Amino acid sequence: MIKIAPSILSADYANLQRDVELVEKGGADLLHIDVMDGHFVPNLSFGPGVVSALRPITKLPLECHLMIDAPEQYIKAFAQAGADRILVHVESTPHIYRALQMIKDAGLEAGVVINPGTPLELITNVLPIVDQVLVMTVNPGFGGQVFLKGMLKKVSRLDQLRQTNYNQDFKIEVDGGINDQTIAACAKAGADVFVAGSYVYDSDNPVARMNHLRDLAADATH
Repeated sequence: MIKIAPSILSADYANLQRDVELVEKGGADLLHIDVMDGHFVPNLSFGPGVVSALRPITKLPLECHLMIDAPEQYIKAFAQAGADRILVHVESTPHIYRALQMIKDAGLEAGVVINPGTPLELITNVLPIVDQVLVMTVNPGFGGQVFLKGMLKKVSRLDQLRQTNYNQDFKIEVDGGINDQTIAACAKAGADVFVAGSYVYDSDNPVARMNHLRDLAADATH
């Protein structure tokens, strides 16, 4: 099932409630919240306070993408703030299995994230316990980057692993450079969930952009 996840990294921070309500009414499936610490990636963004502020104003699932060092230290805070799913980078901790277990123990869905330069072999041992795998299709840290076409092979291989070796039902998500020129190829490769930031929010009609993405992904998989 195709799911569109607008990234609030590209929303208008002075009108965040307006921008969240706009995409919710327009049919968004979830909200993607990029959390950056200035160490793991060269940018700073949202913390648990933003999640707790968003929780009362939207019924959409809140997906927190932790681009931070030592994510284990912050899982409890984001869980208490109202996150529904927490995603952690395999590169961000030597204890990825423990971090994912902590998320599950908090009653949330757990996802593992893999950077463009990281091989899939580093996450195969955690695939049986995750609800989602996020394949970064740009180098993490900033919105509006150009899609890395080489990541399509990684998505396709992950989809093959899902179907054969593991027989799992984890979702495959893509994040970075997702727009009307790239979403069809990602869907064909096996992606289910599509994070779109600048393409949606840097537009006069974000809802039309979301609907267009959904149609393109659906057409590509039929």
